[in-house]
Amino acid sequence: MHIHWFPGHMTKALRLMEENTKAVDAVVYLLDARAPFSCVNDSFSGIIGGKPVLYVLNKVDLADKKKTDKWLAYFSKNGGNAVAVNGTAAQSARVVGDAVKKLENKKAAKFDAKGVRIPTRIMVLGVPNSGKSTLINTLCGKKSAVTGNKPGVTRGKQWVRLQNGMELMDTPGTLYPDFSDQEKAAKLAFIGSIRDEVVDSVELAKELAVQMAALYPHEFSAKYSLSDMTDADAMLADICRKRGFLVRGGGIDEERGAKALIDDFRKGKICGVTLEEPDD
Repeated sequence: MHIHWFPGHMTKALRLMEENTKAVDAVVYLLDARAPFSCVNDSFSGIIGGKPVLYVLNKVDLADKKKTDKWLAYFSKNGGNAVAVNGTAAQSARVVGDAVKKLENKKAAKFDAKGVRIPTRIMVLGVPNSGKSTLINTLCGKKSAVTGNKPGVTRGKQWVRLQNGMELMDTPGTLYPDFSDQEKAAKLAFIGSIRDEVVDSVELAKELAVQMAALYPHEFSAKYSLSDMTDADAMLADICRKRGFLVRGGGIDEERGAKALIDDFRKGKICGVTLEEPDD
């Protein structure tokens, strides 16, 4: 299975971000806590430049807490600023807001010295479906940005002013043009950052089953009463039988089973999952 998805609007989105970089003081970089490394888009490096960055590990309610703590320690060790949140939870607004205030803002400090208050302007970046718009709505305490549970909902920039005077620019979720690393591509597909329509769901589910069997064998086996965890076809077949996804004649409905497994994973119904750990 080869995964590639980089629609035309993403090229425009990268150009839009580059054009607006000078207008912002700092960057909030959203990473899905289940696959932080895979969510790092190299295309953003040139856009961010030397701006202060706050890494937000989002969707921690779906992730492995011990591994999330390792990621936070990794960012801290490497001189980065990072917090972990569930973007839909009300307390996330305080956690992110407090962390953003701590980011160095030389321009604001310069104006404060003159007795002039100016808003801190923040650009929010992330791959598709990382929860940018949802987090912004949480920060605002109201629905201001368009949200959705599929990638590609936000197509243009949106400026939103918070009660504390900060201004956030929501940007379209953007992937990288080069998917030479198919392992990262698969992880992005698992978490829903790549449109399901461009991926073979059965092949993706089998790859997910292999990953789960390696990383969380006990939880995965218990969830679906798996008898053989060494073969992807056998695991998907067991899942189909467990869920009653059968066709006439007693055969298995792989398509339904695949979609059910992927859905269970994305909703955290198997266990808290983090697909990768930081290098020491």
